[in-house]
Amino acid sequence: MYKKILLRCSAVFFLFILFGFSAYAAEPPQDISAEAFVLMSADTREVLCAKNAHEQRPMASTTKIMTALVALEQGIPEQQIKVTSDMVQVEGTSIGLLPDDLITVRTLVSGMLLESGNDAANVTAYAVAGSQENFLTLMNQKASEIGMQNTHFETVSGLDSENHYSTAYDMALLGVAAIENVEFRKICGQKSERVLYGNPPYARTLSNHNRLLSEYPGAFGIKTGFTKKSGRCLVTAAERDGVMLIAVTLRAPNDWADHRKLLDYGFSVMQKRDCSALAEGFTVPVVGGDVQSVSAHLYSNAVLSVANAASELQAEIFLQPFLYAPVQAGDCVGTAVYTLNGVVVRSIPLVASADVACVTAVQAETAAAPSLLQKIKSFFARAG
Repeated sequence: MYKKILLRCSAVFFLFILFGFSAYAAEPPQDISAEAFVLMSADTREVLCAKNAHEQRPMASTTKIMTALVALEQGIPEQQIKVTSDMVQVEGTSIGLLPDDLITVRTLVSGMLLESGNDAANVTAYAVAGSQENFLTLMNQKASEIGMQNTHFETVSGLDSENHYSTAYDMALLGVAAIENVEFRKICGQKSERVLYGNPPYARTLSNHNRLLSEYPGAFGIKTGFTKKSGRCLVTAAERDGVMLIAVTLRAPNDWADHRKLLDYGFSVMQKRDCSALAEGFTVPVVGGDVQSVSAHLYSNAVLSVANAASELQAEIFLQPFLYAPVQAGDCVGTAVYTLNGVVVRSIPLVASADVACVTAVQAETAAAPSLLQKIKSFFARAG
């Protein structure tokens, strides 16, 4: 049970002193074609620039980001599925699945993220959850978990439906969550993939529709989308010098150019900041040890990507009220919770910096026994 002590340290002054603030920071691009967009730091979820960020809109096949993520999180990527006719009753883009085809869940995910196969999305829903309805429940539960407050999924493929909508901001949150999944990130970043499916399975090549993978240095995902109702939709992830950005555009006639401009701007203003010092200098009392306390340090460095040196970056320190000896170096003794403008962006364990041995019976008796000087002082105190 941790006890919150003292311990809220503002980094605003710290950032100004260590890194300064440029009066000549780049201005956000003004000529973005998208009706709604968001540029977000994947590290801290800080919004760097936006327009109509919380306006509910259809999001077309970028829906498949959630479909693929939920499928991968079920932990059955190599499970082989036998396709039925009900599973492939869907219009639009396709990877050519036919009844009685054999295909793995992982290949279905590739079919969604690369070729945007609506048939792959449908088969995935049946394979993972038994029906589209059950799978949509999983999708909406996941949306709630990651803070997508203005999103509702009603189709697994992204086909238009009255109650199927999201926002640029929510889709950016989804992009951040998706690329934290190692397998998802690996799949969405491929320009093409050689896979097996069919009856019997045979080799085919799936090609990614995302031009930025070839045209923008550092781009590694995520998903395109289009319907007549939604217009062109695009969610992009890119990384440069350890800084990772998510760009989302909804109804963007010139989405490829939009994303280049947004990402260029983001990389021009982002900086990596080591905020480990905010969690230094704390100790935890030790009961029954050969020392009375042990110092704590971060399990890993608190290096965060921050766009604005004036952003309010803070750390709350939660420490155990005391420890019982013995204590080993590396034992978890608390947590440092970092927030940016009031939003939690990182939680890092605090661990003991040294071993603390149990005090022996002789040590305890010696510590408790009064010294000769204490005895003399006590004698004269009584005599007085």
